[in-house]
Amino acid sequence: MSTEPRLVSEVLPDLAKELESLLIEADEAELAAQVPGLRIFDRCRCGDDFCATFYVRPKTKDGFGLDHRNVDLGPEKGFLILDVEGEQIAAVEVLYRDDVRKVIDELFS
Repeated sequence: MSTEPRLVSEVLPDLAKELESLLIEADEAELAAQVPGLRIFDRCRCGDDFCATFYVRPKTKDGFGLDHRNVDLGPEKGFLILDVEGEQIAAVEVLYRDDVRKVIDELFS
């Protein structure tokens, strides 16, 4: 991967549109407005073959803080859960989405 984190909307345009739409449906317009600027900094390193989770800001060694919350979205396939800290999207948990996992694998191979 290049040194500059890639925009989610560039490498996963369908996912970016889906996130925006689902966030608006969930009455999370402020989070939806963040989606166009999200960049992929790293991927989850759990090793599970169903996981395509990625971080949209640098991870801290201490994990998420007390102002962390999850936003569970209702996609048509798989699972999409946002990790939000301080009302900023920190990570996009993507599970059981092979299309997304393939792209994330390629970015971090």
